[in-house]
Amino acid sequence: MKFMESNRQKKKKESNFVVQGSILAVASIVVRIIGIAYRIPMINIIGDEGMGYYGTAFNVYNIALLLSSYSLPLAVSKMVSARLAGKQYRNAARILRAALCYATIVGAFAAAVIWFGADFFARDVFFMPYAAFALKTLAPTVWIMAYLGVFRGYFQGQGTMVPTAFSQVFEQIVNAIISVAAGSFLFNEALKTEVLKNQTGTGYSNAWGAAGGTIGTGAGAFTALIFLLFLFAISRNVRRRQIRRDQTEFVESYKEITRVLFFTVVPVILSSAIYNLNSVLDNGILAYNFKTLGQGDEFASIWGVYTGKYHLLINVPMAISNALSSSLIPSVSRAVAMGDKKLVRERVASAIRFSCFVAIPSTVGLTVLAGPVNNLLFSGDNTLAIRMTIYGSLAVVFYSVSTVTNAILQGIDKMRLPIFHAVISLVLHLIALEIMALGFHMGIYSMVFANILFAVFMCLMNARSIRNLLGYRQEMKKTVVIPVIASAVMGLFAFGSYQLVHLAVKSNALSTMFAMMVAVIVYGVLLIKLGALSAAELKTMPGGTKLLRVFRKLHLM
Repeated sequence: MKFMESNRQKKKKESNFVVQGSILAVASIVVRIIGIAYRIPMINIIGDEGMGYYGTAFNVYNIALLLSSYSLPLAVSKMVSARLAGKQYRNAARILRAALCYATIVGAFAAAVIWFGADFFARDVFFMPYAAFALKTLAPTVWIMAYLGVFRGYFQGQGTMVPTAFSQVFEQIVNAIISVAAGSFLFNEALKTEVLKNQTGTGYSNAWGAAGGTIGTGAGAFTALIFLLFLFAISRNVRRRQIRRDQTEFVESYKEITRVLFFTVVPVILSSAIYNLNSVLDNGILAYNFKTLGQGDEFASIWGVYTGKYHLLINVPMAISNALSSSLIPSVSRAVAMGDKKLVRERVASAIRFSCFVAIPSTVGLTVLAGPVNNLLFSGDNTLAIRMTIYGSLAVVFYSVSTVTNAILQGIDKMRLPIFHAVISLVLHLIALEIMALGFHMGIYSMVFANILFAVFMCLMNARSIRNLLGYRQEMKKTVVIPVIASAVMGLFAFGSYQLVHLAVKSNALSTMFAMMVAVIVYGVLLIKLGALSAAELKTMPGGTKLLRVFRKLHLM
């Protein structure tokens, strides 16, 4: 009986873990969709030059955020969870207080560095003086995010992801609304000043529009913090009763808690820093190269196209691909824990295959519909964005696969390998960037191709490590060959259907949406009919059982 009861409790805990993880995953997808959606009107309001300032400011902000608060939710949740498991409620409360003190000091320092260093970073590192406006606007947000990270970690440590999930959605909704509204208001006000002073075309209005866009980030973070503080306040009596009942004799010192917190935070920072440093180094190096070649005045607009249009487009399929494949990673970890190597290899194969199922057709679709999609989403001249999308769409495949193979290595407890691979890839990427930018004068396209190379290097090294550790080789026919054939046929149908509909109705929007619908149907049918996806494999996908019922009704499976 005890065994059966213990087994039921174990299953209940596993079920709760899956539910909590699913809640956070759904919230993350919603947040990403909102984030992508509001960037489109932002680009159309502040223009390519404004997006250049906006993207540069966020590169610096992301580094400050990483150093000050990025890993606080993980560290605090881990420490609080361990204390609550032992019913050490007093020590859990002390961890919260110590973490808030840590957030105050580190957050204030990071905010001060951004505020007082904004002009230096903008003028001397990125050669975009006007980016300082957006950077200074982001400074208080770093401090707010430090506190937000502590409270998110505290609630996660109590075993619930719901407060974090809701706070993320609220944060992004407020961010989207305020960013667009403030960006539009400040852009128009600054434009009036430019006209009055007869200084139009200086980039002043674009810079203030970018600063307005960053106000939304702070407003969203503040809203999320208020929401969590409210939840914290209404549960005050429960915490007091728990502390009164606490019979723990050992009370941890704040000094020891802070020490443990610091050494929990640092490894996470180191593992994430390389990816954030990548974009900062790219930004600074390319800005310097443009200045060296006498093209410094053009860089803000060109960088804005790269970050605001090209990156935005390739991130959409990458997000879908990564969400789909990453949902399978917990099953990899469970198979490792069970010691079942065959099951581990099967799970790895499924994760990589599903990533390719989305990434390969997305690459083809972005290539053949680069013009229609860019012109549908963005106003103005999109020639540069269209070329970047065509030349750089291959990044979707390699970044999707590199991300899922990173997760696989982490799932089999090889946490350091992706970091090591990222360092090597970054060095090779920077060498390639310099050769293409200064040696071949390829301009912003050097950035596009160098980024693809970074992902290629990551894929190759990750694949080699997975093969050596698991004795695993990826099956190629179902994973690559069939999706490539299906995608090629899909691309022909998408291009042809767009041209035919556009010839008839002369509407880019209708033609693009019809072509995308045709592409999805053609690719899905071919993928199934060519044998790339079995019923059993489809069931392992999120929502796969429902899809299977639909396919069977249509006599596709």
